[in-house]
Amino acid sequence: MDRRLLILALGMFAIGTDSFVVAGVLPEISRSFHTSIGATGQLTTVYALAYAFASPVAAAVFAHVERKRLMLCGLGLFIIANLATAWAPSLAAALAARALAGFGAAMYAPTATGSGASIVSPEQRGFALSVVAAGLTASTALGAPIGTIIGGLGDWRYTMIFVSSISALSALGIITLLTQIPAPPAISLKQRLAPMRDHRVGLTLLTTFFFLCGNFAVYTYLAVIFDRATHGSPVILGALLVLWGTSGTIMNLTAGRLIDRIGTRKILIGMLAVLIVVMSTLSWTSATLPTAIIAIALFGAASWGQLAAQQHRLVTLMPAAATIVLGLNTSAIYTGVALAGLLGAVTVHWVGAHQIGWVSLLLYVGALITAEAAQRSIVNGGARIAVDFP
Repeated sequence: MDRRLLILALGMFAIGTDSFVVAGVLPEISRSFHTSIGATGQLTTVYALAYAFASPVAAAVFAHVERKRLMLCGLGLFIIANLATAWAPSLAAALAARALAGFGAAMYAPTATGSGASIVSPEQRGFALSVVAAGLTASTALGAPIGTIIGGLGDWRYTMIFVSSISALSALGIITLLTQIPAPPAISLKQRLAPMRDHRVGLTLLTTFFFLCGNFAVYTYLAVIFDRATHGSPVILGALLVLWGTSGTIMNLTAGRLIDRIGTRKILIGMLAVLIVVMSTLSWTSATLPTAIIAIALFGAASWGQLAAQQHRLVTLMPAAATIVLGLNTSAIYTGVALAGLLGAVTVHWVGAHQIGWVSLLLYVGALITAEAAQRSIVNGGARIAVDFP
């Protein structure tokens, strides 16, 4: 195993933990700032918005910057922003710090993924990409639960320091182990956004948006949705988060193998069917620990099970622009995460946290409609465009 890939994966682990851990310490942050759960949930929203919109912009603006330097700058900003969140005196200050953290993550994550593929031989690139991406996946099963337990048993501010510490270790490893990595050929922002004009790509990205918005409308407020089952215990909540991340990781790997056998359409329909059933019963399955365990396991598996299918569909549509369309998919993911925080906050305020599942159900129905529309467009030829890249 190339140690450089592990160092890059560690940075992805920190960024993934930062993305998911706020949901686990949301009640603690709310009490600390004396703000409502809905208002506090916007910490996830601003982070996701900054990540979503900064990713394509940063990729274009910093296209000529050497890769090692860009990753260190991104991690440096990410570390400072998380420490600023830890010492924030108010929710407003914490929101500003979270936006900076999102921008730092947008500088690091795509660069680390591309760098991982470029520092190995061509026949090892697939493995290298999976190793770097494993850091993000592992954060759902380990990073977020550990951060939740740290925040629950101690102080949520320690959770932010925990994330900064992991990032600092990754930065130290990059300084020590990585040599200079040349910047790839520059691609303008206009070229990066061009694939969206293809109806097939646009509908697929919209499906991703609906999927993730539905997922995170529930995940962001998981602590208060399942409060009757956990009785406020950070250890039980952490265990449920481990279950969510582990079931998602297993299903993601399983779905990746199934795609070649049964195709992306059946995978997407299957995952959406499970999610719709889970959300339609969430108001009562979240009330007791045994039913919560089943709901969390199914929710985690189906939430992550769609990822490989969506990526496969996009890469198949535009293989020559794979990195571009996958970058757009990442932006669609975090745009969905951002809107999920807002929708969840409104739902918590008006009808209560235990009813958020119905909002996610409607979003999953939207995902089903756009996924089928994308499939029909693919089968019928759709609207194709030609995109020129260096």
